[in-house]
Amino acid sequence: MSSQATSDIISRTRTIAQEVAARHASDVDARARFPHETFEALRQAKLLAVAAPKEHGGAGANMQELAGMCTALAQGCGSSGMVLAMHHIQVACIARHGRTSAFFRAYLQELVERQLLVGSITSEVGVWGDTRSSICACIRENGRYTLDKDATTASYAEYADDLLVTSRRNAEAPQSDQVLVLVRKADRTLTQTGTWDTMGMRGTCSPGFKMTSSGPEEQVLPGSFADASAQTMVSYSHILWSAVWLGIASDAMARASACVRAEARKTPGVVPPKATHLARLSSRLQLLRNSVHGQAAEFDEIMSRPTGMEELLTIGWGLKMNNIKVASSEMAPQLVHDALQIIGIAAYKNDSKLSVGRQYRDSLSAALMISNDRIFGKTASLLLVYKDDE
Repeated sequence: MSSQATSDIISRTRTIAQEVAARHASDVDARARFPHETFEALRQAKLLAVAAPKEHGGAGANMQELAGMCTALAQGCGSSGMVLAMHHIQVACIARHGRTSAFFRAYLQELVERQLLVGSITSEVGVWGDTRSSICACIRENGRYTLDKDATTASYAEYADDLLVTSRRNAEAPQSDQVLVLVRKADRTLTQTGTWDTMGMRGTCSPGFKMTSSGPEEQVLPGSFADASAQTMVSYSHILWSAVWLGIASDAMARASACVRAEARKTPGVVPPKATHLARLSSRLQLLRNSVHGQAAEFDEIMSRPTGMEELLTIGWGLKMNNIKVASSEMAPQLVHDALQIIGIAAYKNDSKLSVGRQYRDSLSAALMISNDRIFGKTASLLLVYKDDE
């Protein structure tokens, strides 16, 4: 994709962030409601299917472009940015692992034409947060599948057109032998089992649901979830989530900058004392920005090579994905906290134009989206056998 096309995708997303997402962000947060206005604007702008390949009508957007979109949208509304990131992750799984199937090739075309929103259900009661383990099973008989799942969280499931759902391959398969099933709106029934009265990311609307579903067997994604997870879901999740957290931190930085500039205007020619703290915040935000942009660029470089998909299975790449997730998720709330300290009471007041309350609460979810402790445990095991030659 040309740099002009890249700029256009991100620029149009930024316009929606500023003119739509930011305008409704406070209400989305206060009422814990889905950001309908933002996603209708994205749909009208034909931005929901940019991750679909060009041969199926999409833009073939790469990781850098998708990350730029997520950062831009999250600056207006963190919840909107996170929903967009999770949607892109699902589309990528289908585009990268489903195209050997005639059904999924046709589905990608439909996704582009109708600008469908795709959610996911990878959690399940009884597996304690381990997405690589399922209790429920995909039962296939007479050309159809049946899948019932009791999910602890279901990503904006009530508002998604379709869902990608993990399950055991069949009733005899071990819990680790999983597949992804595309569950369409007409094929499912959702019964809400929990609430979504959360501290932050309230607009993602992801309470627990019991799902019953049945549909054509061709809606089971080819291959295994293990491959889709290792080669696509982990990389897209950790890079795009980090891009969202970068957007939230950037919004907090912008508010701190506005505060310091206002102080500077009161005493022309004098650098306000808070400007030094702003300079420190700027340097740390740049580290996060460089990390996200650099990792997205490295992913795209890897995928430009014929061996790209295999390289994503290496220990070295796995460590990089673990590291960017935990580092970004720990850095983002600290950056927002620093912005709060610079602004002062105006940042603490919810009714202030300089408030960072929503940004602070949204950023605190980062360490919980796949527990950092769980990731550090996996990293520790990998480091025992990995030799870094770089």
